Amino acid sequence: MRVTLPHDLSRDEVRRRMRAHASEIADFFPPGLASVTTGWPSEDRMDITAEVMGMTIPGGVEVRDSEVVIEMDLPMLLSVMRGPLEAAVKKEGGRLLAP
Repeated sequence: MRVTLPHDLSRDEVRRRMRAHASEIADFFPPGLASVTTGWPSEDRMDITAEVMGMTIPGGVEVRDSEVVIEMDLPMLLSVMRGPLEAAVKKEGGRLLAP
């Protein structure tokens, strides 16, 4: 799954906002379904690991000049959630970039 969120912020500001709102990423999933951990292996990359129904879903966020790209490798069993999850990321993802 790949979702692109456009922005008109500096990379520094995007990183600051992403760090401030990283704990809200679990809200992309239905309530109570996921626990999410994040880490920053590099300045413009946040790794995401979601635990959903006993499955580990790796992913990440890449900060670019005019967009943020969110990717998650959904296992086949959860592929039925792809559409609703992409819609939630598009809807809620904008909140991650909010002040």
